[in-house]
Amino acid sequence: MSKARENSLLSLSHLCLLYSPDLREIVFIIQSQNNSFHVRQADKRRADLLKQAQGLTKKPPVVLLLHSLSHNEGDWSILPLLPYLSYSFGKNSSWIVFLEEETNVKMNTLIQVLAKFDKNKDWFLGKPLHDEESTIIHHYAFAENPSIFKYPDFAAAWALSIPLVVRLANKVRDEPLKSDFTIDLKHEVALYIWDSGKGPDLTAVPELCTEPENSPQALYCATTLSSEPPLCVSICSHSESVFLLDVKPCIGFFLPFALVPVIKKTWEKDALFLEYYSDHADPTIPTINLGVPNTERGHCGKTFAILQRFLSSAVPNTKWLLIVDDDTLISIPRLQVLLSCYDPSEPVCLGERYGYGLSQGGYSYITGGGGMVFSREAVVRLLNSGCKCYSNDAPDDMVLGMCLNALGLPVTHSPLFHQARPEDYARDFLAHQVPISFHKHWNIDPIAVFNKWLKDDLRANPSDGLNKSTKTEL
Repeated sequence: MSKARENSLLSLSHLCLLYSPDLREIVFIIQSQNNSFHVRQADKRRADLLKQAQGLTKKPPVVLLLHSLSHNEGDWSILPLLPYLSYSFGKNSSWIVFLEEETNVKMNTLIQVLAKFDKNKDWFLGKPLHDEESTIIHHYAFAENPSIFKYPDFAAAWALSIPLVVRLANKVRDEPLKSDFTIDLKHEVALYIWDSGKGPDLTAVPELCTEPENSPQALYCATTLSSEPPLCVSICSHSESVFLLDVKPCIGFFLPFALVPVIKKTWEKDALFLEYYSDHADPTIPTINLGVPNTERGHCGKTFAILQRFLSSAVPNTKWLLIVDDDTLISIPRLQVLLSCYDPSEPVCLGERYGYGLSQGGYSYITGGGGMVFSREAVVRLLNSGCKCYSNDAPDDMVLGMCLNALGLPVTHSPLFHQARPEDYARDFLAHQVPISFHKHWNIDPIAVFNKWLKDDLRANPSDGLNKSTKTEL
């Protein structure tokens, strides 16, 4: 080895020792949710982190579950939480590492990765995603060159240095958060940190990965994804299960519109019980007239009429209700696999979660286009509360969100539901997913999209056809 090379390695080693964080200086935050299934998943992730830490340090690191940090509904959007994190950990910690319930962490490797960065500077670390084209879910940001802006894939974990956390916390305290809507959190967090160029860009960290944990590509990764979905209740386990597809109809599928030719050619055959709704009865489809006039937007009156019908004797007594738009594409088999993880006796409200006014005491809601799933218990509580539409054309998903917030019922997020088209999401984000739904037929062939992304058996391969070894847990 040359003397110059040796000196270079010694210098790098010295820097790593200088910046290397004690494990106690790292605060792990699992982006958990207030639902029994997700709490169990987060508890398993925390137990794994603490078990790994036992072999590395006498005093364990701080591992927090996001949903339990406060009663503030908006904390899942991260930014309102920053002042608390700055106050609690600003003096004795060096890094805040965020990870999802399904993110596996190799603790020793992660420490080595963080040691490459000066903990006294502002750092925003993650696996970068970028848009191929400007997209509605990002408000067409960077329309001239969408790929220039990078934002983190939360599934790979992401990290903030404490100096950056302190600076951002001061900004949150001094300047009220401006955005009314929270749509794609990872993009919005990155925009806030970047601050029109006044803050740091996302630094790409190759060791933060979304590869399956047992794949050859994961050898040098500090984070990976589980190779298999979590073990949930078998979809054919007992007679009370709503998933006994050969025994009885078990999930109600209700559509607020009658424009259904694509549905009949794609996912209708997988729905054992399905009703179409319009403002007039049409026996050729058939549609059912709920007595609520069609509206150009909102559809709140019709949605509440569907909720009432779901609890009536007019339809089979099923455990789950799915409400979708007539331009929603959805995989029923994948939905059934997902629902096997949830307890229908609990008030479950599931889909792609958005937020409104979260920094000012607002609320979360399931965005309607990707599909809204409700357990029977959730529908019972919603209707018993007396909550109702302020007009027939009010936005149904947002009104439901306000009702759930008033009742103290959580909205449960799944990234497998999508409010927009496949083209509207980062390619690498979809690469490790087995998606459940997409929405909108604008400038696409919906049947071709369904066949590419959603048509398969219960345990599907990854959907983009590029990386068939990776998938997000169902």
